Amino acid sequence: MRFLLSLCIILLFISCEDKQTSKQTEKSDKKDSVAEKTMAIPKPKASEYPKLTDKNAMEFFLEYEKEHKENKVRITTDFGTIDIHLYDKTKFHRANFIYLTKRKYFDGTQFYRVVKNFVIQGGSSDDYNLAKRRRKIGKYLLPPDTKRGYTHKRGAVSMPSSEIENAYKLASPFQFFIIQRPGGADYLDKDYTVFGEVISGMDIVDKINSVKTDDGDWPLHNVYIRKIEIIK
Repeated sequence: MRFLLSLCIILLFISCEDKQTSKQTEKSDKKDSVAEKTMAIPKPKASEYPKLTDKNAMEFFLEYEKEHKENKVRITTDFGTIDIHLYDKTKFHRANFIYLTKRKYFDGTQFYRVVKNFVIQGGSSDDYNLAKRRRKIGKYLLPPDTKRGYTHKRGAVSMPSSEIENAYKLASPFQFFIIQRPGGADYLDKDYTVFGEVISGMDIVDKINSVKTDDGDWPLHNVYIRKIEIIK
């Protein structure tokens, strides 16, 4: 009788212990499951593009130009297309233009300044969304690179100085101008960086240069840059 009683007590103890172990295992499995779910949550990706400033822009473009060797772009306007070759020697200005093209900055901007028998200037607009686009890219200027032997001949593509007063003619990276004057404008060579030239579409440049403008050289009817794209 004592033996049976002892056996029952032992079996009861083992049963309780098994239930306790099962509960602990179940809790452990739940914790592991929660941990796995937590680990599975993807981390937000860092921005593909850094916000550029005067401090980091040159270093950024020094690296960018090594991997982005494209040097031909096409400007599509309502008057037709203009193809441009960008010079490899002016690497910071070329890289900047390719970078802005790939980010579609120029799409929807305008040739906002037209000086008869002289230049057409583009890359800006009175659209509020353009200011937001610029803020997203950053605020920076590019130093001049005027000693590469390039001149402001007819069809030359150059970069204007910033609108702020600066003694070093630091360039506004968002804008560019194309020389339309038949004899060129070599007196600009020391002050502004020629970083490319028109290889097709000078007839379109001439058409844009002939539009009517107000007293501030702004076309009376907007001349849109529908897009700029990289070509081979």
